[in-house]
Amino acid sequence: MSDLIHYRLEDGVALIGLDREPVNALGQSLRCALAEACERAAMDPGVQAIILYGEHGLFSAGADIREFGTDASFAEPDLPSTLVRLTEIHKPMIAAIGKLALGGGLELALACGYRIAEPGARLGLSDINLGLLPGAGGTQRLPRLIGAESALNLILSGEHIDAERARLLGILDRIAPSAEALLDEARAYAQELIDCSAPARPAEAWPEPTEGLPDDFLARYRAEHEPRWKSRLAPRLVLSALEAACLLPQEEGLARELALFKEAEASRQSKALRHVFFAERESARIPGVSADIPLRPISKVAVVGAGTMGGGIAMNFANAGIPVALLELSGSALDRGLTQIRSNYEISVKRGKLSIEQVQQRMDLLFGTLDYADLYDADLVIEAVFEKLEVKQQVFRTLDQVCKPGAILATNTSSLDVDAIAATVSRPQDVIGLHFFSPANVMRLLEVVRGKATAPDVLASTMIIARRVGKLPVISGVCFGFIGNRMLEPYAREAHRLVLEGATPAQVDGVLTGLDLNMGVFSMLDLAGVDVNFLVRDANRAAIAHDQSYCRLGDELYGLGRYGQKTARGFYLYEGRNRKDDQEVVALAERLAGELQIPRRPIGNQEIHDRCLFMLINEGIQLLDEGIALRASDIDLVWINGYGFPAHLGGPMHYAEQLGLDKVLAGIRHFRQALGEYGEMWFTPAPLLERLVAAGHPRIERV
Repeated sequence: MSDLIHYRLEDGVALIGLDREPVNALGQSLRCALAEACERAAMDPGVQAIILYGEHGLFSAGADIREFGTDASFAEPDLPSTLVRLTEIHKPMIAAIGKLALGGGLELALACGYRIAEPGARLGLSDINLGLLPGAGGTQRLPRLIGAESALNLILSGEHIDAERARLLGILDRIAPSAEALLDEARAYAQELIDCSAPARPAEAWPEPTEGLPDDFLARYRAEHEPRWKSRLAPRLVLSALEAACLLPQEEGLARELALFKEAEASRQSKALRHVFFAERESARIPGVSADIPLRPISKVAVVGAGTMGGGIAMNFANAGIPVALLELSGSALDRGLTQIRSNYEISVKRGKLSIEQVQQRMDLLFGTLDYADLYDADLVIEAVFEKLEVKQQVFRTLDQVCKPGAILATNTSSLDVDAIAATVSRPQDVIGLHFFSPANVMRLLEVVRGKATAPDVLASTMIIARRVGKLPVISGVCFGFIGNRMLEPYAREAHRLVLEGATPAQVDGVLTGLDLNMGVFSMLDLAGVDVNFLVRDANRAAIAHDQSYCRLGDELYGLGRYGQKTARGFYLYEGRNRKDDQEVVALAERLAGELQIPRRPIGNQEIHDRCLFMLINEGIQLLDEGIALRASDIDLVWINGYGFPAHLGGPMHYAEQLGLDKVLAGIRHFRQALGEYGEMWFTPAPLLERLVAAGHPRIERV
């Protein structure tokens, strides 16, 4: 017997424990050992029932994702055929689910006739998050267990549900009173099944998965949800697999599911999403910093500034059970901030995400103050005041005087020089940038900006606390705009310039949203505030350098008081949330083009795509070359989680690799020539891009 399986026989029950730490990933080696153990139990006349469980508590988090897209994915015994064989064993088989049964792990449990879980277990078919569909019977067995509609919603959401909801849906038969009692309860359950001569598999709860639903349910479902799927392939394949479950015998449905899974696995979208999955894990690794470095304890946090950003930052820590002191200069500002925080929580109550008691627990962790002296015992202080260097430097001078030794001092600046802020204190090694994205209590991304003096333990400690409060931290070096906003500059520059040359804001945005970006440049600027964008740009014109006539359109709109959605007029007109094109903006662009002597012409969609995206990519490659970004995949995470770049394209760096780096370089060189003086000024290929193409290197990495 393999060391991946623990097998023992107790009173006619075979206990088969999965032992491939850390999560019992169902790779080829574990599949082989599992199949062998189950055959042994099936052939042993002394075995009357079988229990599958996780030897160290956790049942299984699913397939070994590293195998996808390789020969190992379907190396014998493959998971689909292994699970089919399990369903053919003529002895009751119980899945005892501890902690997790996700993806292939839940499919393994579904192949068992009976299921029991610990109270804290989480279950789900989250394959959709990797651009896949359940490929080992999940789309066929689940609808026959809980009905087509519930199965479809669970699979398409990728949601992890708790044990009680799983029981109510019909996925679980029982819930053990505790995690510690799970295996004992499973043994008792097995004995009950033996005593009553229960069948190996009970009758299907939903032999007709669409029973009770309209005849055109699946067609209606497609029509209702397809617009939200945009160009994503996996949801459409899931729906096709569910159709097979409803229309075909199970054996044929399983064959159809497997074919659809292989189509998804081979797709660029799944490859991109798997890239994102591994990128998130790699982003936690800090080169040159040991994983066992002693961390600075963070049990109390302070936030300076109770505005929208400061309040949102404070909520993250309160949500994680960490006390937060929130400082403002005036009582009225502090009251407004605390009122807004409570209002945000009350929205969650209305949506059923929090109880009133939970809101009060969080509010009790927030302590408002007008006195810097009250921050003396904070382990981490985050400054979230007005985005002006002198203002932030003054805050840090005060913090230097009042904060205890060893406290981490963080600035939430989105573009300013963290080193210049650190230079104002006597302990620059304790200073770091923590750039939260707005709304800070919602957005997952956190740029962790490492200053030249930032101590390694400060960096490691902030990365840990960031994940503890539910953020995805990505390390950046110090430069204007860090990773995200620095890349935004050339991306938005080309959008502005294209409008001066003859495109319209709606055309530019349409090309970008057609690529499945959440928003185009101009709708994004209207949402964030044309005024905010102007003030950031105006404060950093020296850092941006070169001629900036391309942004005259934004400057003019700022001068006209057209700040975007907040004033109902920006690059577009707004009636509530409805956006309308504005011919006045087009006329303004025509006038400015005349003043700047920019020839206007019809602009094709491909040119819009190439100029915006190639300049975005080029800047990202330059950031990597400079060492501002540690990895190309880190850049992808920033743009997916902070700027709405579609995850199923893998982020801008992965997208560039899929396009071909030679194509990107050729496009930049083309526009450098074709756009005359403007092209000569702005379309300079990143030296790293040129080196990669010259070497025939398909991946973006330092060479």
